[in-house]
Amino acid sequence: VLLTTLSINAAEVREIKDISGDIVKVPVNVEKIATLWYANNQIVLMLGGADKIVATTDLIKNNKWFAHVYPRISSIPNGVSAKSLQVEELVKLNPDIVIAADKNNKEELAKNGFTVLYSSFTNHADMKKSISIMAEVIGGDAPKIAKKFNDYFDQNLQKVLGKTDKITQNERPKVLHVAEGKNLFKADGSSTIIDEWISVAGGVNAVQAKGNMLELNAEEIPNLNPDVIIIGRAKSPEAIQRIYENPIYAGTNAVKNKKVFVNPAGVFSWDRYGAEGALQILWAAKTLHPELFEDMDIAAETKKFYKEFLHYDLTDKEVGYILNGLDPEG
Repeated sequence: VLLTTLSINAAEVREIKDISGDIVKVPVNVEKIATLWYANNQIVLMLGGADKIVATTDLIKNNKWFAHVYPRISSIPNGVSAKSLQVEELVKLNPDIVIAADKNNKEELAKNGFTVLYSSFTNHADMKKSISIMAEVIGGDAPKIAKKFNDYFDQNLQKVLGKTDKITQNERPKVLHVAEGKNLFKADGSSTIIDEWISVAGGVNAVQAKGNMLELNAEEIPNLNPDVIIIGRAKSPEAIQRIYENPIYAGTNAVKNKKVFVNPAGVFSWDRYGAEGALQILWAAKTLHPELFEDMDIAAETKKFYKEFLHYDLTDKEVGYILNGLDPEG
């Protein structure tokens, strides 16, 4: 009887290696997922596992595009509010697995007895690996969807690199990626996925210090002298106008040559760590080198992506809103 019980218990879990290489014992059938890393919510949605989400984050609940495409997200409890874990809420929800936002997050969750999987990444190669890991967790058709997405991403990558690889260092524009419209002196540096897509698109990051969302001193901006400024988490044209009117930016090549852009944003910000990174490399390449990518139709690619991977048919007006960082109602 004991041997039978042990074999049944052994069959109820399976081992999955997370992005850091740790082995996580996951139930055979995962029915309840608490996804506490912002970008991971969109990945779960894409992989067909959104109905399994029992806890999300405040940022995702407040994302109007996510709710537009998947209305249920607005009613899901918060597992993270203002970056703080809601442990008592998670205990009540009793998820089969919790997706941790970072390593400290993972340790705290593990101490509270949760089955925790770490899936964060900082580059394109690990993004694809993380998506495959999440597909393994979700099961069903998710692995097929993950392969389809990873193939699509690789196709886009090769399409861009086929042209940008030939651009010499001297011909690459210096790009400043402002992390958000609310703070024009917070930028993304090296060792980030932002740094990688800038390079893929044929640019060079103006900020060489390591890390996301670095606070710059106002005096640094003229010295950085970016050729192009891209603003994340912002709405066009208001955010662009704020850069043009800011005296700190006045002497930069980007302002003088009118090369300031708002980054597209949909179910997740294209520029950061979501699945729409597959569109970001196309958009960034065309933005930095329009003459090389004249035939690339970003609006058409956006429609195609949403239909194939998010199961939503965008209207032309909605595509325009996404490309300008606007909400579904404009």
